[in-house]
Amino acid sequence: MAARKFTDTQRQILRRIQGDLPDSATPFADIAAEVGASEQDVLDLVRSLKADGAIRRFGATLRHQKAGYAFNAMVAWHVEDATKITETGHKMADRQEISHCYHRPGTEDWPYNIYTMIHGQSPDDYKRVVSELIQETGVEKYEVLESLKELKKSSMKYF
Repeated sequence: MAARKFTDTQRQILRRIQGDLPDSATPFADIAAEVGASEQDVLDLVRSLKADGAIRRFGATLRHQKAGYAFNAMVAWHVEDATKITETGHKMADRQEISHCYHRPGTEDWPYNIYTMIHGQSPDDYKRVVSELIQETGVEKYEVLESLKELKKSSMKYF
């Protein structure tokens, strides 16, 4: 897929919407005024990016620690049957407690090929989710990598 070309105004809009939206009843009109565009220009750009599949969604990001979900762990799973990796990954990704789910290649020394980030209010929360996922998927080989400290977390800035 070729890189999409953006006008200078569209780039300004994209830079602005990558950050926090104005705390206002009319955030898109406010952004439009900041960059010298119309509110319709801002809305059209977001809608076209969504329609083209360039963005999946446009919404708020919850800071899970501030919302009471201070515990998280990455769980590395070994799905032995390669034909079940996608299906198993989708089952895991459907869980509300899981924010990230990736398929990565395993190695001889580290055979894990599905990685999930599970969030909860306590370690018991992730243990419950792991137990339920074992029942739902039949995957029993896994390693839990508990997060000790967040060293960096940021959203990508493309413009």
